[in-house]
Amino acid sequence: MNWRICELLKIKYPIIQGGMAWIADSSLASAVSNAGGLGIIAAGNAPVEYVREQIRQTKKLTDKPFGVNIMLLSPYAEDIARLVCEEKVAVVTTGAGNPGKYVEMWKEHNIKVMPVVASVGLAKRMEKCNVDAVIAEGCEAGGHIGEITTISLVPQIVDSVSIPVIAAGGIGDGRGMAAVKMLGASGVQIGTRFLVADECTVHENYKDKVIKSKDIDTVVTARSTGHPVRVLKNKLSRKYTVMEKDKCSLEELESLGKGALQKAVTEGDIDMGSVMAGQIAGLIKKKQNCKEIIEEIIDECDKLLNL
Repeated sequence: MNWRICELLKIKYPIIQGGMAWIADSSLASAVSNAGGLGIIAAGNAPVEYVREQIRQTKKLTDKPFGVNIMLLSPYAEDIARLVCEEKVAVVTTGAGNPGKYVEMWKEHNIKVMPVVASVGLAKRMEKCNVDAVIAEGCEAGGHIGEITTISLVPQIVDSVSIPVIAAGGIGDGRGMAAVKMLGASGVQIGTRFLVADECTVHENYKDKVIKSKDIDTVVTARSTGHPVRVLKNKLSRKYTVMEKDKCSLEELESLGKGALQKAVTEGDIDMGSVMAGQIAGLIKKKQNCKEIIEEIIDECDKLLNL
C-alpha cells in the first residue's frame, strides 16, 4: 500500500516514534530509525546542551533520518528551534502550541515540519504556515492530550487539509494502523508500544507497569488546569484527582506534579511518579526490540490491507 509519509521523510515504513519527554532519547530514536521508521528525540524541558548531545549521539548510531520533538512551552524552545538548524536535523515535530514563527527558518534549512494537532482548526492554520504534514493526535494517547478521539479526529482533518495527516493515539498494532489507513492517514505515530522496547532506557518498573496494565488502567488528570494528561493509575494520580475535586490551587497541583515524570522514568517510582501511557497500554503484553515491534506491526497491517 502507498503511504505518502514514506516518500516525504525518506523512510522505509510509515511509523513515527512518539516524542516522549525524558524517554525518547538517542538509544530509542536510533533504533527506530535503523528499523525503518522515524526515530524522534524528545527535547521536553531539557536544556540545549542535552538535546545537542542526544542529536550527535544519534548520528553516531544511525545514518538514517531522525527527528526532534520540540515542546513549545519549554523555556528552551527558541534555542532548540535554532539548534535543529545548526545540527541539520531532518525532521521536527512540535507539541504544546503553534510553531508558526519558526517554520520559515526550519524550511530554509530543509527541515520537514510536522506539528501535533488536536483539532481541525489548528491543522488548517498549520497548513497555511507551509508545514509538510500534521500529526492528528486523539485523546487515547498518553501524556498531554486533546478532547477528540483518533477515529473522529483523523478523517475530519484529512477532509480539511491537502497535506499528509499522520494518525496518533490508540495505535499499537497492525490492526490500528490498518484502521487509520482506511480513515485517510498517510502514516502513524506510535508512543506507548515503544515504551517497552529493549532499546528504550525507561526504568524497568515503568515497562512492567505498562505490560501489566488493563484496558481501564489509564486516567486523565489535570483537566482543571487546562492541560490534561493521560497516565496509568497509581497513588499519584489518585491524590491528584482528590486535590482537583477539592479545588486545590494551581500552585498546589503544580507542586505535586513537578518532576513526577522524571521520577517514574529514571527512578522507577511507579507509585508517586507520573507513568504516562496511552489507552493502548492494555494491549501490550511483551518486551521486544524496535525491529521486532515495527516488523510485527507492518506485517499485520499489510495482511489486513491485502485481504
